Amino acid sequence: MTMASVPGPALAATPAAIAPAATTAPTPAEAKAIAEEAWLYAYAPLQGYQTFWNQTQNKAFPGYVGGFNRFRHYSRSATPADTDIVTPNNDTPYSWAWLDLRAEPIVLKLPAVKAPRYYVNQWFDLYTHNFAYTGVRATGRGAGTYLFGGPRWRGTVPKGITKVFRAETDFVGTLTRTQLNGPDDIPALQALQAQYQLIPLSRFEGTQPPRPAPAVTWPAWDAAKAEGIGFISYLNALLPFMPTVPSERALMARFARIGIGPGRPFDPNQLQPATRSAIEAGVAAAAANLRTKALAQSSSKGFFGTRDELGSDYLTYRAMGAMLGIYGNSSAEAFYASQQTGPDGKVLDGRRQWVLRFPAGQLPPVREFWSITMYNLPQRLLVANPINRYSIGDRTQGLKLGPDGSLEIYLQHDNPGPDKVSNWLPAPAGPFFFVGRLYGPGPSALSGQWQLPPLQERP
Repeated sequence: MTMASVPGPALAATPAAIAPAATTAPTPAEAKAIAEEAWLYAYAPLQGYQTFWNQTQNKAFPGYVGGFNRFRHYSRSATPADTDIVTPNNDTPYSWAWLDLRAEPIVLKLPAVKAPRYYVNQWFDLYTHNFAYTGVRATGRGAGTYLFGGPRWRGTVPKGITKVFRAETDFVGTLTRTQLNGPDDIPALQALQAQYQLIPLSRFEGTQPPRPAPAVTWPAWDAAKAEGIGFISYLNALLPFMPTVPSERALMARFARIGIGPGRPFDPNQLQPATRSAIEAGVAAAAANLRTKALAQSSSKGFFGTRDELGSDYLTYRAMGAMLGIYGNSSAEAFYASQQTGPDGKVLDGRRQWVLRFPAGQLPPVREFWSITMYNLPQRLLVANPINRYSIGDRTQGLKLGPDGSLEIYLQHDNPGPDKVSNWLPAPAGPFFFVGRLYGPGPSALSGQWQLPPLQERP
């Protein structure tokens, strides 16, 4: 059997080396500044942890996957009842899985998929970075066998592996999307999903499995705690499984001064009152700043991808991505454009009548398909409505173009009338925003030459 040695990424040797205890207590001003930076750092990982905990630990959660190293497939598109993540798409049924890579790698086997069906396996780590892709765009339509190794794995790659993906964290997840072409297509969809296989490396090789990794006591998710000073407890629980990359060693040394470190206990009641107040002020300032920045965004460009793809300000970009729509695809896979305010600068409201008009020849440029999806605010979930339409796009039956080839989509709570209902995307009777998704975006979308037209209010 041909074997190849695969080195791991450059990481700190042990979790204990990540964040040494500080020798001097921070001043209130220092504590506030560190807390602002640390809260921003933690925001995306903790929003991801919400999904991770619910799907792998919370058996009462409707979207419980059942643990690790297994898929849970859905054979329908998302509805308002689906609350696993904010801004779910309504275009493709999901398949979720979380991999525990501590004991050994996991092998993914994918079948050949005939055109024109689209599918993508998006792989993200505990930071929420998109570190790997398999599927139609990234790896083609042929069958493939892929190995996912954790940050501490130093093993060898067996024969028969198409490609190896290395993760920066011990646990990773996939949000897999598979195209569904109407109710009659469900049996074919299910047959395809059943061929997405996750296999421990030892079973793939037919060898003795390694000793299981130690069990983890995961903290139950509490959103109010995680978004306040309690974020430190959650971050400390995650850090043992996120070995520090060299570029973040100084960052972690600063964070250690307010009690952050892998596995460190944290009790805000034990802090000096001035220090606790400073940390809480830093958290509040960071949260307000992130909300302000996120509200002003109209495109997903730069929000999702690898650490390198996110650039030097990756903490801000991944946090905005998590706030606006966690686990979004990298731009090469899908391009997202959204609007949250109208021409008057006010948050969009479904009690007003809005129109999204694409001039002739200016429909979204895609290789696959496109859609516009409605979400309520502040929940950022799909909106229940009398016609059960949660998105509209080039696959919507009965969509009508104007005589000049233009397309008008009506976004409002009330039915716009029989002559417009075919192009109606129902909105809540209150605040909303919408997301345009371009799957297989064309060059003009990626370059910014094509942009989603601004929403206008109808007279």
